[in-house]
Amino acid sequence: MVFHLLSCKIRLMEPTASAQTQTLETPRIVATPGTCGGKPRIDGHRIKVSHIAVCHERMGMSPDDIVTSHPTITLAQVYAALAYYYEHKDEIDADIAEGERFVEELKAKTPPSKLQKLLAARKANGSDDSLPPG
Repeated sequence: MVFHLLSCKIRLMEPTASAQTQTLETPRIVATPGTCGGKPRIDGHRIKVSHIAVCHERMGMSPDDIVTSHPTITLAQVYAALAYYYEHKDEIDADIAEGERFVEELKAKTPPSKLQKLLAARKANGSDDSLPPG
């Protein structure tokens, strides 16, 4: 029975005169000036390698979880992005750290919103009526 299935598989894979040639595309990582700041990204998308790396390394998302949260990309593209990340880890990690510093600088320069002021005042008065966790 196993031999029969194997032989069927081999026959299906043999080229015939009417068979069309299929080209398998390998997921690519590209860096285009003017797109995503010229940072490495998944070809055809604006999803940067650093974003995939943060999802996987810092947020603990599996490649399947990443595909679920970004349904326009494939599992192969996620693995290509992770492979690129591990090959250029120091460079990508430095880029992530630079982005985090930029965010912290913006937070320091931006005055608190009316809501943030109201919540801070409520906490200072001891009336923290926030929702319980869970």
